[in-house]
Amino acid sequence: MIVSFTALTDGELTLRPLERGDRDAMYAAVVESIAQVSPWLPWCHEGYGIAETESFIESCITAWAQQAHFPFAIFDARTGEYLGGTGVNHIERVNRIGCIGYWVRTSAAGRGIAPKAVRLVARFAFDTLQLSRLEIFARPENAPSRRVAEKSGAKFEAVARNRVVQHGKAYDAALYSLIPSDLAPPASRAG
Repeated sequence: MIVSFTALTDGELTLRPLERGDRDAMYAAVVESIAQVSPWLPWCHEGYGIAETESFIESCITAWAQQAHFPFAIFDARTGEYLGGTGVNHIERVNRIGCIGYWVRTSAAGRGIAPKAVRLVARFAFDTLQLSRLEIFARPENAPSRRVAEKSGAKFEAVARNRVVQHGKAYDAALYSLIPSDLAPPASRAG
């Protein structure tokens, strides 16, 4: 299946593939967020350079072209401000599963951006990629990421042993899942 793409939006956020012109905005967001993000995402580290941003953007463009995984940049739909990233990766087409990851720049944290972005990208994964299960994992002590999973509607399943390797060490991870029915709007109540 070849996935054609238009931007995802809910009126507040716009998600779209990264473009080369996003370099400076992404770089600024990453640098601003190193202290908060680096304990959980090893790519965000002290000394992070603009060449890493360029390389990442190129890898995202290639991923979309090869339909290997589907990374998105998150933007404020009204202002165009770069807010962070999300995407569907680790896709296993036979079993129709994938993973969702996310990060939000420090100055935009706490505004409900990540759960909204997760729901948008999950809808894309279910409707466009025709996946039937998405997994989100975070180290158990990463309370902010776990809250995002819960607020997005994902269900906690287990603490999986040695599920993620960060900074060269294997760690346990809290495993959450989303299935299409988790995104269904709540049933209206008869009055």
